[in-house]
Amino acid sequence: MTDFYLTIDTEYDFSFTRRLGPDTRAANFDRSIACNTKSGPVGIAYQMDVLDRNGLKGVFFVDPMPALLWGVSAIEDIIGPIIARGHDVQLHIHTEWLELAGSANPLGTRTGLNIKDFTFDEQCSLLSYAQSVLIAAGAPAPVAFRAGNYGANDETLLALALIGLRYDTNHSPGFAKSHCAISLTPADCLPSEHCGMIEVPIGAIGERGGRLRHAQLTAVSAAETLSAIRHCQRHHIDQFTLVSHSFELLSRDRSRVNKVVRHRFESLCRKLGTMPGVTSATYAANPPKVAGQQAVPTPRYRPLHAGLRIAEQALANTLYGSS
Repeated sequence: MTDFYLTIDTEYDFSFTRRLGPDTRAANFDRSIACNTKSGPVGIAYQMDVLDRNGLKGVFFVDPMPALLWGVSAIEDIIGPIIARGHDVQLHIHTEWLELAGSANPLGTRTGLNIKDFTFDEQCSLLSYAQSVLIAAGAPAPVAFRAGNYGANDETLLALALIGLRYDTNHSPGFAKSHCAISLTPADCLPSEHCGMIEVPIGAIGERGGRLRHAQLTAVSAAETLSAIRHCQRHHIDQFTLVSHSFELLSRDRSRVNKVVRHRFESLCRKLGTMPGVTSATYAANPPKVAGQQAVPTPRYRPLHAGLRIAEQALANTLYGSS
């Protein structure tokens, strides 16, 4: 069996509230979590509808940091429906929110774009705060973590281990411009023990010229994702991780449904739901295992799949803004 982790970073839009002011919680939820449009919603409730219809589970990495501004209830509004529908909630963090926290900032006046921008002790404080808010908002104690912008480093892993988490999923072999500073290489594409944690790399597929491409819903087609899963099955690879976001089915300005990406999501879920030998996995029920292999080939570059994806992307970028 190959475990497929459909991970959804679930977060309010910091830049929206920074631009328009603190009295924007409802509007921010509407555009970033519910993703309501004139054509209907495509946020986490819609995404769970699609997952449920196809017998799949999602892993929702929820950012609790907006509680600094709006209180725990702002996070309860996100977590409650996810838990009620039997999906997985894990820990996410966007430290940008410290800029708007005022006296609620647990580090006083310290701010930073990424969790890696802070000292080890500061990271421990921030991660402990985020963990406590997530639990106070109704989530089970998290076991897995993803940083905003993938902006973690080795000290982040040590801090996570100290507060009791077991899995980190920030290392992205296929994303050369990632903010991640964890000391692993693109060759490290399977789960491994690192700095007291099990690091679960984000999936990657082969790209032209021997490069790798980041497995994100807006970056790879449904056909490429399914091909990657079949590759995992052939090579006895236990898991594959795909990244998405609560707002990923919207246009770039978050005003309209991106029908190209919505179709991709629906098609992928429909085919995954009937794909033999694949488990829709969560960190709570069936967490990743450290790989026994030392090296495994990544899914090879497929010109036909890549060409069709490029055409899809061009259409989506023309109609809905570049992703």
